[in-house]
Amino acid sequence: MTTPPASAPGSGPSPEPGPVPESVIAPAPAPISRAEYCVIACAEAWRGAGEVLASPMGTVPSLGARLAKLTFSPGLLLTDGEALLIGDVPAAGSPSEVTEGWLPYRRHLALVATGRRHVMMGASQIDRYGNQNISCIGDWARPARQLLGVRGAPANTLNNPTSYWVPKHSPRTFVERVDMVCGVGYDRAAAAGPSATRFHHIPQVVSDLGVFDFDTPDRTMRVRSLHPGVRLDDVRAATGFALRVPDGGVPCTRAPDAAELRLIREVVDPRGLRDREVPPCRP
Repeated sequence: MTTPPASAPGSGPSPEPGPVPESVIAPAPAPISRAEYCVIACAEAWRGAGEVLASPMGTVPSLGARLAKLTFSPGLLLTDGEALLIGDVPAAGSPSEVTEGWLPYRRHLALVATGRRHVMMGASQIDRYGNQNISCIGDWARPARQLLGVRGAPANTLNNPTSYWVPKHSPRTFVERVDMVCGVGYDRAAAAGPSATRFHHIPQVVSDLGVFDFDTPDRTMRVRSLHPGVRLDDVRAATGFALRVPDGGVPCTRAPDAAELRLIREVVDPRGLRDREVPPCRP
């Protein structure tokens, strides 16, 4: 029979572990910000898009496109903003290190004309049918404000999916009637006939208050979801026309999951540029 070894003099049972010092306890993750809800909402515009060119305009849409490519839409094509297709997903504000191809203007236009592009543009004004204005404010003959100009908005809306991003939702942007039509809405596309409606599609409008679409019988704007903390009355007060509301109430915009939140904060936007476009202090 084996005798257990005697304990060394002065030794005793091992002490119970004490509490972990506060200095080594990992801090709780910061709450999901309004800007991060906007990023995931923009990313959803490219869900299931396949191998198409993503053309985001604005910081939050650019982050959304990067997030979509890293998660549920790996086939998305991204550019450096000039003439190169990129093969990596750099953080916002950082250069790409992998060039995948050359995309001169003529080839870019070919993608537009054949519907192999999904652009998310801004809107100085947008109306209930999705007509968008980025050209001027006031009478076209003598505008009070001159803006970007029509640019490629008509061709975008008639040839490839076109979504919109509005970082500050207000009655000055969501208007009863735009001062000039740049991006074509559902009513004007229908009036122009089959040649205009064949590829016309406005998947969604994302603002700092919620997500909107045109999935209604008369193709007028509908509230798809509201960001947490936003009330329907807030959106109605900030909109210059009556919005359609889905039967059964308006859901909340989905939150990014833990993996998506890490990608937003650590990979695509470690510098927090999203908060400059949608400040966290805003309600």
